[in-house]
Amino acid sequence: MDITLTAVYQEVPEGYIAFVEELPGANSQGATLEEARANLEEAVELVMEANREWKK
Repeated sequence: MDITLTAVYQEVPEGYIAFVEELPGANSQGATLEEARANLEEAVELVMEANREWKK
């Protein structure tokens, strides 16, 4: 199943914050945009995995 999610990145003094609008709990941060993206990808995977486990 393919889904489309919206990632939002915001620059802050410490670097970047990131979150996915459609997936509560999927948020992260990083010193650089690339780091924030990588961290957000991992957060999305963890939230999706936790949601699948919860529904069992």
